[in-house]
Formats: sequence, structure tokens, C-alpha cells
Amino acid sequence: MLCIAFGYATAQESRESPDLMPLPSSIQVQAGRLLINQSFSVAISGHNEPRLGRAVQRFLRDITRETGMLLSTQLGEPDKATLVIHADQASKAVQDADEDESYTLEVTSTGAKLNAPNPLGILHGLETFSQLVAIAPDGFAVPATRIDDKPRFIWRGLMIDVSRHFVPLNVIKRNIDGMAALKMNVFHWHLSENQGFRIESKAYTKLQELGSDGMFYTQADARELIEYARDRGIRVVPEFDMPGHSTAWFVGYPELASAPGPYQIERTWGIFDPAMDPTKESTYKFLDKFIGEMSHLFPDPYFHIGGDEVNGKQWDANPKIQEFMHAHRLSDNHALQAYFNTRIQKIVSKHGKIMIGWDEVLAPDLPKDIVIQSWRGQKSLADAARLGFRSILSFGYYLDYMWPASQHYANDPLSGDAASLTPEQQHLVLGGEACMWSEYVTGENIDSRIWPRTAAIAERLWSPQNVTDLDSMYRRIEDESWRLERLGLTHRTGLNAMLRRMAGTADVSALGVLADVVEPVKGYGREQAALDAGLTLKSDTPLNRLVDSVAPESELARRFSNAVDTMIASHFHDRSTEDQIRAQLSMWRDNDARLQPVLQRSYLLQQVEPLSQELSALGAAGLQALDFIDKGQTAPADWKSQQLASIEQAKKPQADLLLMVAPAIQKLVEASANNNQG
Repeated sequence: MLCIAFGYATAQESRESPDLMPLPSSIQVQAGRLLINQSFSVAISGHNEPRLGRAVQRFLRDITRETGMLLSTQLGEPDKATLVIHADQASKAVQDADEDESYTLEVTSTGAKLNAPNPLGILHGLETFSQLVAIAPDGFAVPATRIDDKPRFIWRGLMIDVSRHFVPLNVIKRNIDGMAALKMNVFHWHLSENQGFRIESKAYTKLQELGSDGMFYTQADARELIEYARDRGIRVVPEFDMPGHSTAWFVGYPELASAPGPYQIERTWGIFDPAMDPTKESTYKFLDKFIGEMSHLFPDPYFHIGGDEVNGKQWDANPKIQEFMHAHRLSDNHALQAYFNTRIQKIVSKHGKIMIGWDEVLAPDLPKDIVIQSWRGQKSLADAARLGFRSILSFGYYLDYMWPASQHYANDPLSGDAASLTPEQQHLVLGGEACMWSEYVTGENIDSRIWPRTAAIAERLWSPQNVTDLDSMYRRIEDESWRLERLGLTHRTGLNAMLRRMAGTADVSALGVLADVVEPVKGYGREQAALDAGLTLKSDTPLNRLVDSVAPESELARRFSNAVDTMIASHFHDRSTEDQIRAQLSMWRDNDARLQPVLQRSYLLQQVEPLSQELSALGAAGLQALDFIDKGQTAPADWKSQQLASIEQAKKPQADLLLMVAPAIQKLVEASANNNQG
């Protein structure tokens, strides 16, 4: 949308190394460059397989998109091709977590070579080459470079919850394309919840017939997605949550539950009482058959059983379950769930799989081959490692919290409590997963909730631990964001379509000015606001408001804040930056008048009118502050108090949105009152 180009000069400065994301383990930029023209071709030497051929075709199509030049997708001869790729050997028939993903890329002015132990490294190297292509004065080119690269962690995942809100298969596919572009390698498919059971079972057909509202993936869909992901070096790990988060199971099979039915699909959000009965042998017989069926469908070695947030209320209220606990000397519900997990682990193992569960499944007596996924933090990650369990970090990577990329970027699996692990224990930390829980996402807006912030998480899990420069990360993530759009993701372009629907007009420029500087509330702020207002959020509540469309992190607000800091640091002598700031403040001051007609004719936008008015007032306050400073005057105390009170009000959430430029304008007001222009 419309914005002032803060920081463009910085972004266009010459750089010693290309802006790759994630940053490679080692990169050496050399003299010269390889021109990319319509004679560009690729050849395969060494091991070859159909997957490599398809990867090369996708790669050439990507280069065509990057350059606008039509390139042949036919393979060339190794002695004549521009890029020669060489894999030493095949990957495993079923991709495993511990396979070698390293690669070496050498680019000179006459050609390029991409070498890897197996096709996984080739797939990653092709993504790196695509990122290197850039426009030059005489065409497109790749800098002469040597890259030796490998991931820091072997598990770099994205979990998408398709149960609270169903996500169409084509949307999942384009997000897998995004994962591949960032060298992520695990798609964690959360397929069952209280609000829906999303996969076809041929053994227990009522699971999807009664538990999905007709929105589920067929087994053919699943096989198609698994093959699609494998082509891109990505494993698919299914999750079926048990014994809690399982109401959708009970709609068709109430005998699994710990209390009598009937049951209905849950339509609201939260932790619910229904849980599987861990004391019935019939429960394990059912799950044995189901897990066997799903294990055959999903070839990956790992099988996720959930296991989180069981409140135990149904267990407490069931006399037979209490009798069972007493007879088996199970002291509490945690012990009962540990009993359940032990039984389930044996079933999962029987079907040739390795069990994964959330924090709550951790118990010292479980076999050490299970994997703990931590949503509670590095302490539970460290606790698992000290007990000899492998683990995955998701704490700090919850995308639905709407945190900025910088906050995810600062969260390292081996920080905090995990930093004190021994080298052997640290080796048990496999990596991490970004998590997209779907209370407030559909196929329409999910891309914008995942990208581009997940690129920061991908880099944290791939690149060396000392890669931490935030300015570099934000510069590169912006470049990567546009590349992801060219691959077919809609995290940027989707906003305009949603704004047009809200505005009822094609001219959304004024609405875009407001949308550019607001963000959704963070954490569970949306739930709390609904609770305070006496509202109940449901699975069929339309997600068509401004909060559902705007980006989780405002690029413009971050750039504006940086510009204000720069100007203050210069003691207000940086006239170029001040001119940019004034232009932006003027736009905000005048925007409410432009936006009012749109707000008045749209019921979807009327609730953001106070935000529009506050943005206008903030713009005016910022301009007044600059006037005081430029004239060498100290702002009056009563004016300062009035403005700071208004700014504090503007910082409060409204319509589940935060006005992100308020803190920067507060700095201007305070500087003007302190006569800080120097």
C-alpha cells in the first residue's frame, strides 16, 4: 500500500555477500559473475532419478519467473550446460530425519557446479542458486561464489492445524513450496481436534462422515500431498490428538469417550472435558486398527499422538476409571495418562513408527526412542534431553501469537535452560517447528500468518547460531517475502482483495494507509477481548474484519520507528530523514478525512473509526513536535501532557488491533518537550 520509502538507501547499499535466506554455513564471494541469459541450461551428472529431473524443471521455471526470460526446461549435456548438478547417491526410499542435507555450490564467470551427497542437498542448493539471481546493468547474473552449506538442526518444521478451520489442499501445497524455498524439511499435519477430524479412514468411516462437517482429505489427497512434499525434500508427519482434544472422534464413536454421549463437534475454542477412556481394552483395539491404517498411509517414520491439555474432568467423574486407577496404583491423572501413553507407544512401535507427543507425554519410564515436542519452553526441552529423550522446540514459534519476526528470531532451541546441556544432550535436541494454530485462519488469510515471519524461524534452525543480526534479517526477509509471492503464496497480494471486500470499492488507498500501521493483538488478546465483551467466538464466526487481513507485523511501523531513532540520534540534523518523516506524518494526519466515507458505508469497518481518528491525531502531534524542534522551542508542558495522554490511549487495543506507530510518535513528543534538538 502507500508508504514512504524509509530505509531504501540503506537497503540499496553495496554488500559484501548476497542476501541469502537462510544464510549458509560458509560463503565466499569471489571476483566476477555468471550471466544468466536464455542459453542457460542445467545438466545432471552422477546419480539421477525422476525427482531430480522434476526439481530441475521447477528450478528453471523459477528462474523464468525471476527474470521474465523463457528458458528451456530440457536437460543439457554436462560438458556444455551452464549449471551441472551432481549427487553422489540416492536418498533413502522414505526420507529420514538424519539424512545428509549438505551441498556445495561453486559459481564462476563461465559456469556453476552444485554437488551433494544425495538429492536432498541438490534441492537445497537449487533454492540457493535461485536466490542468487539478481538484475545487473547488463542483464541478470549470479555473483561468483563458493558456498559450503549444511543445516544446524535436522528437524526444521512447520505445523499447520487444519482441524479448527479446514485448509484446502492447494493452500497446503503452496505453503510446502514456501517451506522448500526456505530449506524447511518437516510438514507436521495436525489432522484431528475437538472441531474436526480431517482425514478419511476406511476402517472407521464415521470419523470423517460425522466428525468433519464434510471437510476432510481423502486418502488419495494425502498420498498426493506426501508425494508433492517428497519431491521438495519435505517429510509429512501426521498428528492425531489423543486422549484429549478428541471430541470429533466421539461424534461417530462415543464408546471411545470417558463419559456417555451423544457428542457434537465443538464450535468454540478452548480446552474441553471429553477424553478417551484409557481403561477400556476396546479403546486400544480401536486405536490399534486406526494407527495401523494411518501408518500404512503415511510412510514417514514418525507418528504424532498429541497428548496435550487433558484436564481429567471426565476421568475424575467416572467411577469405573477411578476403580481402575486404584487397582493399578495410579496416583493421579498424570499417572493415568502415562499408562495410556505407554500402551499407545507399543501400538505405534508395533506398526513400525516412532511416537512423538507434546510436553505432557514426558515420563521417565517411556522408551527413549519417543520424541517430545515442547510448547512450554527450553526448560521442558532440557528436561527431556537430560532424561535421554530427543526433543523439538515449538515454544517461541507459535505463529498465531502474532509476534514480530525479531521475537521468533531471538528464540534458539539451545538457549535458556537448554544452553547448559552437555554436548551429548544437545545432540538430542533435533530442532524446532513453527506452529500455525487455526482458530483465526482460513485458506484466505493463512499465508499472511505464516509468511514471511517463518523465514526467520527457518534461518534460526538452519544457519549457524551466531547469525543474529536483526537489521540483516529484516533486509533479507523483505527480499524473500517478494520471492515467496512469485512462487505463488498470497501473504501480500491477499490483503488487497480482503480490503476491497471490506471497503466495497476498488479504491482502498485510504484504508491501506491505516492497514499498513496496525497489527493484530498479541498472544491471547483476542480471546480476552471477546471474554471482556461477553462474546463467544465460534468456528463459524466470519474472519472478514480488518484484524483478519492485516499483517502480523507492520513493516512500515518498524521502518518509521527506525527513522525516528535515526533522526533523534542525529540531534535532528538529518534533514533527509526528517523530510521523509514529515511526509509520512502528513499522510496520516490527512487520511481520516479520506477514509471516513469508506468507514461509513461498511459495517465491517465502522469499528475501526476510532483507530483512523487516532492515527490522524498522531500524525498531527508528530508534526507539531517537529515544528517545536525546528524552531528551537520547547513544547509547552500542558501540550506535552495532553499529547502523551492521547498517545497512551492510542496504544490500547481497539477492534483487536494495535496502532503500531504510537511509540515512535511518543519519542518525538518527548524530544520536543525536552528541547532535545541539540
